[in-house]
Amino acid sequence: MNLASIIEGHPAEHIALISRGKPTSYGSLRDQVAALRSGLVKLGLEPGDRIAIISGNNRYFVVAYLAALGAGLVAVPLNHTSPSLAIEHELENVQARAVVVGPAGRSALQGIHRSAIPSLEFIIGAGFEPEGGVTMEAVSDVDETVPILDRDPDEVAVLIYTSGTAGLPRAAMLTHGNLYANIRQIIASGEDLQGAADTAFCVLPLFHIFGLNVVLGVSLAVGSRVLLVERFDPVSALESIELHGVTAVSGPPTMWAAWVGIPGVGAEQLASVRTAVSGAAKLPIEVAQAVEAKFGVQLREGYGLTEASPVVTSSSGTDAPFSSVGIPVPGEEVRLVDADGEDVLVGDAGELWVRGPNVFAGYWNDPAATADVITPDGWLRTGDVAVVDDDGYLFLVDRVKDLIIVSGFNVYPAEVEAVLREHPGIAACAVVGVPHPYTGEAVKAYVVPREGIPLEEDDVVAFVAKRLPGYKCPNKVWFVDQIPTGLTGKIIRRELPENMAG
Repeated sequence: MNLASIIEGHPAEHIALISRGKPTSYGSLRDQVAALRSGLVKLGLEPGDRIAIISGNNRYFVVAYLAALGAGLVAVPLNHTSPSLAIEHELENVQARAVVVGPAGRSALQGIHRSAIPSLEFIIGAGFEPEGGVTMEAVSDVDETVPILDRDPDEVAVLIYTSGTAGLPRAAMLTHGNLYANIRQIIASGEDLQGAADTAFCVLPLFHIFGLNVVLGVSLAVGSRVLLVERFDPVSALESIELHGVTAVSGPPTMWAAWVGIPGVGAEQLASVRTAVSGAAKLPIEVAQAVEAKFGVQLREGYGLTEASPVVTSSSGTDAPFSSVGIPVPGEEVRLVDADGEDVLVGDAGELWVRGPNVFAGYWNDPAATADVITPDGWLRTGDVAVVDDDGYLFLVDRVKDLIIVSGFNVYPAEVEAVLREHPGIAACAVVGVPHPYTGEAVKAYVVPREGIPLEEDDVVAFVAKRLPGYKCPNKVWFVDQIPTGLTGKIIRRELPENMAG
C-alpha cells in the first residue's frame, strides 16, 4: 500500500484543488505528483529519507506531500511561520536530506544555517529558485516516470511535530497504515461527504495533522475538491465559502467564534454548507449555539490528537448534545481510567486511553517518551480527562497534566475558565495551579480585561465564588494583555508569565 494512492482512480476531469484561485484537476494533480516523485528519486533520495515541506496551504504543498509519500520518503511538514532557529532545529532533529520550500517559507529559509544541518543535501524551491538550491519545476523535468512505491502499512509516512502544549514538541511517527486507517474511520463515522459533489474548506494549516489528514486526506480519498486557504481572514473566508459553494467546513473554535462576531452576516454565507466540524481545541457551548442561531448550521465537535492520526471520537451522524465530542470512530477502542489504570464508573472522570490501527508508532528517536504514552499492550495515554454519560457520549473535562489539586480536591482549569468567560468584563482567560503552603496548590487566573469595562481582582474572585466551590476559586488574578495560544487555539500554559509585579 501507499497513502499517495488516495488520488488514484478519480475521474481525471474532476477538480481536486482550488489554490490561489486556480483549479487543478485530479488528472493534472496526478501528473504533477508523478513528475516530482520521479524527480526526487532521480536526485538519489531513497525510501525512508526525510524530506521536509515548508509551505503554506497551496498546490505546492499537496504536490510535494504526495510525491514524497509515493517515492517512499518520509514527509516532514513544518510550520512556515516558526522562527528560523526552530525550523533549523527540527530539520536537524529528523536529519532531513531534502526540503521543499514554498513562497511562504522563503523568509524562514533565509535565516537557516545550512552548516547546522549536515544531512541536508537538497533545497527545492516551489515557485522560486532558492540560493544554493533548485526549483520544483527543474526537479520535475524528467523523461521517465517512476511508479508509486509499494510500502508496508507499518512504514513511517509522516513525521509531524506535536503542538508542544504539554512540553517541548516531538516528532510523532505516523505510518501509511495509521493515516489511511483514520481516513477510513472518519468516512465510516458518518461524515457527509459525497465525492465530486463536495468542496472542503481547508484553512487549517497542512503542517497540522487536522488539516493534513482530516481535511486534505479525507477529501482526496473520496474525490472531493479542496479549497486551499493560505491566510485566514474572517470576512474573505466567508466570501470564498459562498463563491465556491463549499459544503464541508472544519476548523478550530477560534474560527467559528470569529465568524459569529462579524456583524451583518448570516445564513446566506454558509447556505451551501452541509457538514460543519470543530476540533483541535475544546468548543465552548456558547460558540456552538451562536453558530447555529446565526448561520443555521449545526456545528459538530470531535476529538483527536496527533498521536492518533488524529481523530478518536466524532459526533457526526449522532444525537450527541452540545459540548460532547461524540463517540469513538469505528475500529477504535476507548477507556477511561483512574490513576491506577483501572476503568472508572460511568459519570466519573478518567484519563482517556485509546487503542486502534490509527495509533502512532512512537516519537522519533525517543523511546523513553514513547514508553511514557504507549502501554505495553498498545493503549495510548492521551493525557486528556473525559467522562461518559449513560448514552455513551464522551465529554472532555481537561488535561491530566493541567490538573490542580487543592487540599486533596481535583480542580480542572477548563471548568474555572468556563466560568470566568461568563464574566462580561473578561475577554480571555487561563487558569493554572501554583504552590501553596497550606493547600498544596492554589488556583491562579490570568485575565484579559474587555476594553471599556472596569475590572478589579476582587470582582473576578467574587464572580467565580458565586458559581464554584471555594477551593476552585482563584486566590490570585493577574491582568495580562493576551493569553498565549497555539495555532489551533489551545492555551499554552507554559508560556504564561510566572512572575509579575502587583
